[in-house]
Amino acid sequence: MREPFVRIKIPKYSLPKDMHIISTDEGQVFAAVQEWNQNDTYNVYISDPHGVYFTLALENVRTSRGVGGNSMIDLYEVAGIKGMLIANRKLENQVKTYITYNKGRDWRLLQAPSTDLAGNDIHCILPFCSLHLQLQMSENPYLSGSITSKSSAPGIIVATGNIGSELSYSNVGVFISSDAGNNFRQIFEEEHNIWFLDKGGALLAVKQPSVPTRNLCFDEGRQWSRHSFSTTPLFVDGVLVEPGIDSQIMTFFGHFSHRSEWQLIKIDYKSLFTRACAEGDYQSWHLHNQGEPCVMGQKQIYTKRRPGSHCMLGKNFTSPVSADPCICRAHDFECDYGHERQGDGTCMPSFWYNPAIVSQSCTPGQIYLNSTGYRRVAANNCTRGVKEVYAARKQQCPNRAPRGLQLTTQEGKLTAVLGTNVTFLVQLEEGDSIKTNIQLDFGDGTAVSYSNLSWTEDGIKHVYRTAGIFRVTVLAENELGSDSSSLHIHVTCPVEHVQLLAPFVVIKNKEINLTAVVWPSHSRTITYFWWLGNSSEVHRSYGRKGIKRSLFFSMFFSITDFFKSLLLSFSPNLDETNPDIPEWRHDVGRVIKKALLQKLLVAVFPGIPTAAELFLLPNLNNHNWPCPSFFLTLMVLCFFAVKGPGNIRYFLFPRKIPWINIYAEVNHEKEQEMTGTVGPNDSIISVILSLTQVSVEDHKAGDHSLMLIELE
Repeated sequence: MREPFVRIKIPKYSLPKDMHIISTDEGQVFAAVQEWNQNDTYNVYISDPHGVYFTLALENVRTSRGVGGNSMIDLYEVAGIKGMLIANRKLENQVKTYITYNKGRDWRLLQAPSTDLAGNDIHCILPFCSLHLQLQMSENPYLSGSITSKSSAPGIIVATGNIGSELSYSNVGVFISSDAGNNFRQIFEEEHNIWFLDKGGALLAVKQPSVPTRNLCFDEGRQWSRHSFSTTPLFVDGVLVEPGIDSQIMTFFGHFSHRSEWQLIKIDYKSLFTRACAEGDYQSWHLHNQGEPCVMGQKQIYTKRRPGSHCMLGKNFTSPVSADPCICRAHDFECDYGHERQGDGTCMPSFWYNPAIVSQSCTPGQIYLNSTGYRRVAANNCTRGVKEVYAARKQQCPNRAPRGLQLTTQEGKLTAVLGTNVTFLVQLEEGDSIKTNIQLDFGDGTAVSYSNLSWTEDGIKHVYRTAGIFRVTVLAENELGSDSSSLHIHVTCPVEHVQLLAPFVVIKNKEINLTAVVWPSHSRTITYFWWLGNSSEVHRSYGRKGIKRSLFFSMFFSITDFFKSLLLSFSPNLDETNPDIPEWRHDVGRVIKKALLQKLLVAVFPGIPTAAELFLLPNLNNHNWPCPSFFLTLMVLCFFAVKGPGNIRYFLFPRKIPWINIYAEVNHEKEQEMTGTVGPNDSIISVILSLTQVSVEDHKAGDHSLMLIELE
């Protein structure tokens, strides 16, 4: 009915390995379930009117294999009578036929006929001897099968079976019941196919197609008349009854031999009836169960043609006349889900069932139906009586302590970016949401509180101002108890800048400090990858707490065998005579820069001055500049020569000179350069002062030395 699908519930001791849906009439479901320990039998379960809660109706129903290999359940629903079913049950290695009139609430054996076809008495006493029926449906739609009934002919059941202690396929005959299974009589000693004609007013019987026949039989009550329909015996493969209310035409189809062509024989059986039925040709018939007039909670009266009346019912015939409700009694109620019938007929909870589960699943403040252990059989129409005693009672859903508290994020993620909204969702499986207080701690020193869980249906939003891993906890409590839940959320902060701090010149086999500075400086987990020159070794170190994206920054430095640092100082009278005058610093810087460059150019030729001569600059000592002392560090690193054909290159790695060079934090930008040039006939010498190197080129052959300096 376009409603949501709901998972069915069967008793918990049931471990099904196969299931067949037998019927879904009136919203109730009949299901045959094969348990883990069954091979050729099934248990039949019946649901409530909603098709959700199933209870056991009959155990160990026999199954057989059809022509196509399908499992055929020996359960037959009688047409025309609500709640009437016939089943073959296997008990102690014997298969017996049972019948029910209240949809599986009660079952009983079939009473065998008192006489046989010849009129001889049959001594068959229940429960040691009974009638057993074959319940296989025909896979050929044009044959009747071993049992048949029709809704237009209520109460008439025709089936192949046997009399004895169990079902047998030898010494079988055809039996008919005209009163809905209360009494049966034998009509044939051989198997026949049966068809209903004239809305069930007449029956047509033809032998099984394995034997050729030329005769058919009509029954108008208890008398069968034999008619010949062919001069040559025919293997009957099926019968077609022409559609139409006034049509009395039927067609036989078959073959005279296994090698002959198909034969079609059309018969108009209207001539068999002399007239249409009149009012005096009918009688009333009361449906009953072994004399009990109330079946499925009502008294049902039907109209039938009197035996011996040789007339046709016609198109205006209707069988049911009236159906009056009965007073409800115990047999109108079956055991509810989770309950089992005891020896005294009462229904008690099973060992696996907790009746309090239903009340725990409802919302406090609402109404639920508390089962008494009984439920009225579906489609039962009884009224009053014990209905109020067995019917479920309306009760208030009890208040419960919070249970099943769940805390999640709206997107299901446990990570967030610093400064963005994070939405938390709080859900509660059990407990009164209206009267439950909710406290949510975000783990960063802030918390919120709600007196009603329904206020948090759209989620609780929060913005983290610091990066890290935070433990978020939620507490739900009311007057009956409390429950809590938590999760960890990782708040990350993207790296925007990185700077590398390292010396430009180092000595072999001596430790140095390399420092990487990232921004922003929020605490987070940062992974550092270090690549030192051409080495394939990778060093990793971890910070404290997140990384969103990665940046790359690199620099070059030189490795040498010897390194020496000399301290240069100026005359103390500079500070005494020139206090607090900063302009001299710029003048002295330009003078020192020019002097050092000149000395460096001269150093590539023989006769280079000594280091002491280089440091004693007359133009500095002869001036009384007012300024504090400062230091000039000159680093002289190992003199070496790089020889080549007519080319000698010298590298100078200075430190940063504030008035010359400006460092770039991320981009490798070139710094200011100073270049000296000479004539084409002289030695070509160029000096480049930058972040990375100063090179001096000489095209004349010879050995020269390299001097690397650092200026502060």
